[in-house]
Amino acid sequence: MKTNMNFVTRTFWKHAAVVATATGLLSFSSGCKSAEKEKEPVVSVQTTPAQRAPISQTVTAEAVVFPLEQATVAPKITSPVKHFFVQRGSRVKKGQLLAQLENADLAAAAESSKGDFEQAEATYVTTVGAGLPQQLQKAELDAAAAKSAFEAQQKIYDSRKDLLQQGAIPRRDVDAAEVAVAQARSQNEQAQRQLADLRRLGKEQLLKSAQGSRSSAEGKYRGAEALLSYSQIKSPIDGVVTDRPLYEGDLATANQPMLTVMNLSRLIAKTHIPQALAASLRVGNAAEFKLAGLDEPVKGVVTLVSPALDPGSTTIEVWVEARNPNPALKPGMTVPVSMVAKTAKDAIVVPAEAVFKTDDGANYVLLAGADEKAHQKKVQLGIRSTEQAQVLSGINAGDPVITSGGYAVPDGTKIKIEKPGAADKESADKGDKDDDKKDAKDDPGEGRKDKKAGDAVKPAGKGKE
Repeated sequence: MKTNMNFVTRTFWKHAAVVATATGLLSFSSGCKSAEKEKEPVVSVQTTPAQRAPISQTVTAEAVVFPLEQATVAPKITSPVKHFFVQRGSRVKKGQLLAQLENADLAAAAESSKGDFEQAEATYVTTVGAGLPQQLQKAELDAAAAKSAFEAQQKIYDSRKDLLQQGAIPRRDVDAAEVAVAQARSQNEQAQRQLADLRRLGKEQLLKSAQGSRSSAEGKYRGAEALLSYSQIKSPIDGVVTDRPLYEGDLATANQPMLTVMNLSRLIAKTHIPQALAASLRVGNAAEFKLAGLDEPVKGVVTLVSPALDPGSTTIEVWVEARNPNPALKPGMTVPVSMVAKTAKDAIVVPAEAVFKTDDGANYVLLAGADEKAHQKKVQLGIRSTEQAQVLSGINAGDPVITSGGYAVPDGTKIKIEKPGAADKESADKGDKDDDKKDAKDDPGEGRKDKKAGDAVKPAGKGKE
């Protein structure tokens, strides 16, 4: 009887355990389904309202800096360097004497040519002032004497002819008087012709001869002076001496660089950019240079967009000038240049990182809805910069645009809007806790000491109670 009772009791408890287990499993399964149903992903995001603001499209490229004015000074003659008046880094003015070459022989030749010129000048003055009038006076006197002689002989011939008719003189006296008249007539005509020629042509030719001699001497003198001036090396522009390869005493060779002068007050950056980007650039567009180590960029302006394509690189050359440049900007440097291509003054702009692309390539942004969900909005973009993008259509100014945490977030996802900096603070707090755990793990003895100390305190407290 007792054995049957034990068997019944064991059987009862077995069935009770099975029922309890089944009930627990059903309860656990129901709880899991309920938790799964209630659990919905929540994404922490940050938002910024779409704003109306100006935006500019920029073209960025690497450029090489050149001076707008540069002169490589080379002598026209070969001669040793006598003296330099400047060093590298010296500031010079246009026409300032930079160097002096040996020129003793050239100075002597110039002095000789000067003497020849002065002599020719004196001859010209003498010819014009004294020689020509004397020749004219002599020719006039000769012409007057010849005329008087001719008239006298003509009277003698006439009188003898009358006497011959009267029979007072023989025929031979008349013939002799006739010959004398012919000779006097010829001499008179020659003298009158010489006087006329001297008056008409002699004066002009004599002046030309004297003037030609003077001009020739003057040309030789000026040539010698110019050759002497080549020994003085002067600056053709305002600027700074950037190179001086020779020293005093070195031989300066004709047409070989001796000094280099650059005008550093106006620098240009030359760059080559693709045709598609250059099409929107115009002369006068604003630009800036970004230099390492400088907080503020150097301002500039586009001064040249080449009208022709570079056949070698199929790009277009663009010049950007920096007026009053920072001393840190130096010729020969390679710097990034940003040029403003076009600007929209009153545009709806959003941060560039808030714009995403769909699988088919369409642009969209995520808006934070009043239902605490993210909503995709397809947008049409205009000008894009490194930090902002212009929205032509799709959203309005003031719409809350998700700027952080929106990457790959599906449409309709539950979101939690956080203030900027909250996520960083939470990460920092989590990092501090991880550091504390790491320290405790690295020094377990310290933890055991704390535990023992706590255990030692507890009995004391219990005894006090």
